[in-house]
Amino acid sequence: MTESNRSNLDLIVKRVRLPDGWRWVKLGQLCGFVNGDAYKPTDWSSTGVPIIRIQNLNDASKPFNYWAGSLRNRVVVDEGDILLAWSGTPGTSFGAHIWERGQSVLNQHIFRVDFKINEIAAEWFVFAVNHQLDFLIRKAHGGVGLRHVKKNEVESLEIPLPPLYEQKRIAAILNEQMSAVEKAQDATAAQLEAAKALPAAYLRTIFNSIEAQKWPTRRIGEVCGLLPSRSISTDGDAEVLAITTACLSETGFQDSGLKHARMNAKDSAECRVSPGEVLVARSNTPELVGRVAMFEGEPKEAVATDLTIRLFPSDAVIPFFLAACMSFLYLSGHWKERAGGASGSMKKITRHQIQEERVPVPSPQTRGWLPQFLKSRWWRHKEFVKR
Repeated sequence: MTESNRSNLDLIVKRVRLPDGWRWVKLGQLCGFVNGDAYKPTDWSSTGVPIIRIQNLNDASKPFNYWAGSLRNRVVVDEGDILLAWSGTPGTSFGAHIWERGQSVLNQHIFRVDFKINEIAAEWFVFAVNHQLDFLIRKAHGGVGLRHVKKNEVESLEIPLPPLYEQKRIAAILNEQMSAVEKAQDATAAQLEAAKALPAAYLRTIFNSIEAQKWPTRRIGEVCGLLPSRSISTDGDAEVLAITTACLSETGFQDSGLKHARMNAKDSAECRVSPGEVLVARSNTPELVGRVAMFEGEPKEAVATDLTIRLFPSDAVIPFFLAACMSFLYLSGHWKERAGGASGSMKKITRHQIQEERVPVPSPQTRGWLPQFLKSRWWRHKEFVKR
């Protein structure tokens, strides 16, 4: 992109003097906004016309709900229409889109944008509005998480409007660069998925080996203590950094899964995790229940919620090794088959099930055989004992 085009883009981000032929225009002067209809779960069907929800705008892989009734008096969206989500989570939900997935009906919290004039290109409108979203989000109402803006606030948002030929020229450049970015992101995502698969394959190799089949086993209840975990509470008197099941993975503890929450102060003191604890996803979807990670000590103020089971290994078993053993159980579908619960979407493991499960406990003579990945972690156990 040339310096001139970069300068043009900068105009979208902040209110400055525009080049000749450009002007600032409020969205209400350019277009009308038609809000979608409120569709309740009882209105949903497995056939009919797709209902566009915010999740369908942000992720094409998300499934549709359908409307099987008459389209009369419905807000109908056709191919090429512009949609503007004005409610949800700032940073992920808000934004303008060009609809490219056929005739549909529109759910509430999304505007269909109907242009009043012919001097604006759809792609320019989308780019310009999305670069101005920060100004719109600053006006959003509601608490942390779900927020919204009013129609008059959307109408008062200003965007720069160059001549139509200039809109199309800049939009074409942006589309070309966005396409290149998407290709790079897809390539990176593919490499990341391949990297994530390596630990799983490695664990299967270790614990399916002939040597591993000879290791003695013991009940988890014999080699680990179970520590308390408590539920979060909206009226709790302490703000905490809560460990969610998104923190647990075969590649280790993921601090990106932590979330701010509230808990009773007494409970939070009991639930603060310490280095060397092995955490198990007690309740989750069938595909994720039983996932495991060992907490290595950061952040120090993290607490465990009742969605996890906390294990503190004794000297009979090394934390890293226990986490690897239990990750192998998870990867082999062990807990998916054994977790209880009537719901098809959420399954649960009990503390008793964990205590009764048997894990290998290799003798000291066996440690020399361990692959380097586990061996290096084995000797690091002394670091945790000192903490």
